Amino acid sequence: MRQGPEDMFGDEDFPAYTIGRAAEIVGTTQEFLRRLDEAKLIHPQRSAGGHRRYSRYQLRLAARAREMVDQGTALEAACRIIILEDQLEEALRQNQNSR
Repeated sequence: MRQGPEDMFGDEDFPAYTIGRAAEIVGTTQEFLRRLDEAKLIHPQRSAGGHRRYSRYQLRLAARAREMVDQGTALEAACRIIILEDQLEEALRQNQNSR
C-alpha cells in the first residue's frame, strides 16, 4: 500500500533523501555515509534504480556518528556505541510501555 504525502511527511523512517542530499544535511561526504552502511549503523533503502535513500532517523544517527568521529572516536567504535545507545533507548521505551 502506497503512503500519501501526509503520511510520508510525518514518518521519520520514510526514505526521502538521496545520498547527496543526506551528506549535505549531515555535513559529511557520501563516502562517510557508505562507510556507516558498511559498519552496519544505517541501512538505507534502495530506489528502483538501486540508489541509496535515507530517512530522517538515519540522518540523526549519521550526524551523531560524524560528531563522535570528529571528536576522535574511531568510526567502528562510534557505530557500536550508537547501536548500543539505540538498543537501550528502545528497551527502556518498551519497559515503560509495559507498565
